[in-house]
Amino acid sequence: MPRAPRRLIAHLDMDAFYASVELLRYPELSGQPVVIGGGPRNQPEETVDPTTGRRVRKFARLADYTGRGVATTATYEARALGVHSAMGLMKAARLAPDAVLLPTDFDAYRDHSRRFKAAVRAIAPMVEDRGIDEIYIDLTDVQPPPGAGADGSDDPWHRARAVAQMIKDAVRETTGLSCSIGVTPNKLLSKIASELDKPDGLTILTEDDIAERIWPLPVRKINGVGPRTGERLQTLGIRTIGELAQAAPAWLIEHFGKSLGAWMHDAAHGRDERPVVTHSEPRSISRETTFERDLHAKRDRAELSRIFTELCVDVSGDLQRTGYAAKTIGLKLRYDDFHTVTRDKTIPVATQDAQAIRRAAGECLKRVALDRRIRLLGVRAGGLCLADTVTSAPPAASEPTPSLF
Repeated sequence: MPRAPRRLIAHLDMDAFYASVELLRYPELSGQPVVIGGGPRNQPEETVDPTTGRRVRKFARLADYTGRGVATTATYEARALGVHSAMGLMKAARLAPDAVLLPTDFDAYRDHSRRFKAAVRAIAPMVEDRGIDEIYIDLTDVQPPPGAGADGSDDPWHRARAVAQMIKDAVRETTGLSCSIGVTPNKLLSKIASELDKPDGLTILTEDDIAERIWPLPVRKINGVGPRTGERLQTLGIRTIGELAQAAPAWLIEHFGKSLGAWMHDAAHGRDERPVVTHSEPRSISRETTFERDLHAKRDRAELSRIFTELCVDVSGDLQRTGYAAKTIGLKLRYDDFHTVTRDKTIPVATQDAQAIRRAAGECLKRVALDRRIRLLGVRAGGLCLADTVTSAPPAASEPTPSLF
């Protein structure tokens, strides 16, 4: 019988989140390879059949895509063809030319994110938000109600399974989407466990399961072992988590330093003492976009101006939704040679106002060179404080917002 854990931590990861939200909108694409990415030009065209009166949708295909966009996510059918997130869409088109291409709709994804997290908190309130589609949940003291599947059992693992299934059911009922949950004694193992039985998985791992389920996995499955560290481990003959666990701590410290070496040894043995953190203040809120083609400040001024304004409006909306105001506004530019520059401006009074944000970002724009074509544009709000602590709002500006485009 597995030993009783000191803590029970769950990691919940939504299954192909963006793509799954789109399938709710376009159910006729279920079971097909679908890639999310690119701009609004990939919006499906809707027409009405004059004979039947039925609405007919025509979807863009990857084979017809041109540009430098990247895939945000893909359905599991597209992943089976080799397409993955952050892959260039032109490369994805070579692997899956017949896949459907849909534009991103972050407003819809954020709405579903808020809904699934609210459903989870109604069952287990100790939740750590880790992004739009994943959370950690402390289940240590959560008791399932009678009839929820635990049957009055004193076994904590049995109770945790019942609660996790309740959470999965609540997420599906609230959003129509599936999620995968891993439940283990800590965050590190739960993050790994939630990936083991995707999609729609529920994986319970005790410390006694580490050797069988965790050690055969590649070292990159440990959250925190990045590409460079993974490559270096491989050159040293360590490919699996089990091989990492067998390495002497002193040897790891010799090759990777005291902090990283000791941490990797603990991680390989499934040791992690981090608690679930239910609240942390954001450092900044930002929006950025990479253009389908490089844009020039003079020749493409109107298009750049429109995008610049939209980014400022989006940042303003994010601040209002999260209840923060910003004292520092930043600008980010990446040129066609991939050189990136950033500029910041501190304003007198923290703001959520889109016009004030654009004004400050426009001032930043004056301090960068615009003699090269631009590949990426971003706007950032930093120096955050709770909006209800701001004593006065900045006066509305009547003069035009200063900007070079």
